Amino acid sequence: MSDWFDGQLTDLILALDAGVSVNAENRPHGSGEIGVLKTSAVSGGEFLADENKTVVEGERHLVAEPVLGDSILVSRMNTPELVGESCYVCKAYPSLFLPDRLWQLKPKDRAKISMRWLSFVLQSIAYRRYIEVHATGTSGSMKNLPKSKLLALPVRYPALTEQTKIAQILDTLDTAIHETEALIAKLKAVKQGLLHDLLTRGIAANGELRPPQTEAPHLYKLSPLGWIPKEWDTSTVANSFCVDSGITLGPHRLPRSNAHPYLRVANVYRARLHLDDVAQLQASAAEMKSKALRVGDLLLVEGHASVEEIGRCALVTEAAEGMLFQNHLFRLRAISVSPNFGLLWLNSAFVRNYWRNEAATSSGLNTINRTKLSRLGVALPTQSEQEAIATCADTANAKLAAEEYALTKWQQQKSGLMDDLLTGRVRVTPLLEAAAP
Repeated sequence: MSDWFDGQLTDLILALDAGVSVNAENRPHGSGEIGVLKTSAVSGGEFLADENKTVVEGERHLVAEPVLGDSILVSRMNTPELVGESCYVCKAYPSLFLPDRLWQLKPKDRAKISMRWLSFVLQSIAYRRYIEVHATGTSGSMKNLPKSKLLALPVRYPALTEQTKIAQILDTLDTAIHETEALIAKLKAVKQGLLHDLLTRGIAANGELRPPQTEAPHLYKLSPLGWIPKEWDTSTVANSFCVDSGITLGPHRLPRSNAHPYLRVANVYRARLHLDDVAQLQASAAEMKSKALRVGDLLLVEGHASVEEIGRCALVTEAAEGMLFQNHLFRLRAISVSPNFGLLWLNSAFVRNYWRNEAATSSGLNTINRTKLSRLGVALPTQSEQEAIATCADTANAKLAAEEYALTKWQQQKSGLMDDLLTGRVRVTPLLEAAAP
């Protein structure tokens, strides 16, 4: 890397200019108005132009620093996790101005520095570590980044042509990440709508969703659960599952040589078990026999600080077979319902709304009363339709999981390439030579 230059940010940046504090209405600016950015306009390495407030008419003359194109914004005052956060701005926004908590970086010589390349440097792990060391302030909730410290940031940089190629490579990965994120958001919305349809309309004998009740009222009947297909029955949790509570914890449960793994509330998420951190406890032979989990059991959260999280339910798989469970979880063992369909139903919007209305609250904890759990209504399609509904939901979940896995791989690849390319450990010189005429 003898052709790379060692320096500081001040060698490349002419100025760090901040805006001013002005009175503004808490709404994005409209046509003919001007806006002042919120600190949240710099988020996750992205510039969010809609994160602005409308400057009041009487103070429009006070704004001083418009958002420029091909520039970098840096948060100079923020929480410890966000101070120093930066983003690249590709185009100018003449009607948007900086507040006093954001800096705009301006280059000394664009023939020497690619601002897009520099924006990736300011998102690197090395930069983040530098900020953690040099941000000041005694408050645990707010830190400041001195201008002198940011300008003193060590920067090792290649020639402009190599900077530009590095930026192009990382931009390509960013595009793939953003496209995958957009696809995941779309799949999540589609999945939510599909689950609602599956649990209210079901799948007819032809393998398709039934038409909505408003379009084909003759296919539906009114029930305690609302409109359901005529072929469906209704039941309750008490009649559809064998319900049991888990083991009560205490000093006598401290693990010894013959301790057993058990699941806690922290292990049970909505539709999945988290088994990376499984605790252990002491249990008797009788408890091992009566409380051991089987594949197909459902675990349901009995209490949580958030009412939106109570009742979240997960299916026990082979990985958790034989484990025990604590008393803040209910075990539901299916009697007249498919476990996979039961999982969908117990995580459904209908059931979540039921708990919003029926959960008890005490000392900041929202809890499920076992009596009310037993009374909770359950839709009962035929067994074959339950299986068809679960299969359809599994297909949607698989598509979503595949894209989430792809996103993780893209993010890992970007992180690795940033570390390699921005340090010069891996050079793009061969690419530049191949592209030369």
